[in-house]
Amino acid sequence: MISVIIPVLDAQNELATTFGALVPATIEGLVREVIVVDGGSSDHSLRIADEMGAKVITGPKGRGRQLALGGRKADGPWLLFLHADTVLEPGWSMDAEQFMQNFPQGQEGAAAFRFALNDKGIAPRMVEFMVGLRSHILKLPYGDQGLLIHKDFYDEIGGYSEVPLMEDVAIIRAIGAKRLHILASKARTSAVRYRNDGYIRRISRNLFCLGQYFAGVAPAKIARTYDPQMTPDAPEKESRDVRS
Repeated sequence: MISVIIPVLDAQNELATTFGALVPATIEGLVREVIVVDGGSSDHSLRIADEMGAKVITGPKGRGRQLALGGRKADGPWLLFLHADTVLEPGWSMDAEQFMQNFPQGQEGAAAFRFALNDKGIAPRMVEFMVGLRSHILKLPYGDQGLLIHKDFYDEIGGYSEVPLMEDVAIIRAIGAKRLHILASKARTSAVRYRNDGYIRRISRNLFCLGQYFAGVAPAKIARTYDPQMTPDAPEKESRDVRS
């Protein structure tokens, strides 16, 4: 019933755990397929994905492009977009099933999970609190909270934009606040980037980039602010399956 799409780039340290959370739902038949869209990994990500039974395809680097490619390749009536370093907590499948029963054929509804970080201390709890407010009040979850959406509705709103940054905000805006639901279960994301960058610095940068986006700044320019080394590549052709 669900096609899970995971964009990957050198994610060997997190990928097996992310897959592990999907196994029970796969055995139950809720998850029909897991599609890993690789953007040019140089580690063991592809081997791990293949060993876990995923359908692996390669494509141009860039999360927006990889998500869009995965959405086009999916066979299931429902799509679940998930980051490679995000682990769904036990019980997520029951929440997902209930949502899908309430919104058969999509009926112009989509859902995201509650945000959590796999770190201890006050800083990660504060981040979770602030994200919770943003998600429930503004109905603006980010991509690390996952996105469950019927394929018909996904196609109707145009799917993911193939932009270098803010693809998650763009699709949430296309869905609309009234059609976005936050599920009870959590999507627990790796806190490595927060620890490496520093919590305050990363939060400030994220807010600055979000402000630029809502002010109408082009995603390519925001991407250079987010990461000066990020230079959007020219569009590339969809590429081959590496696992049949």
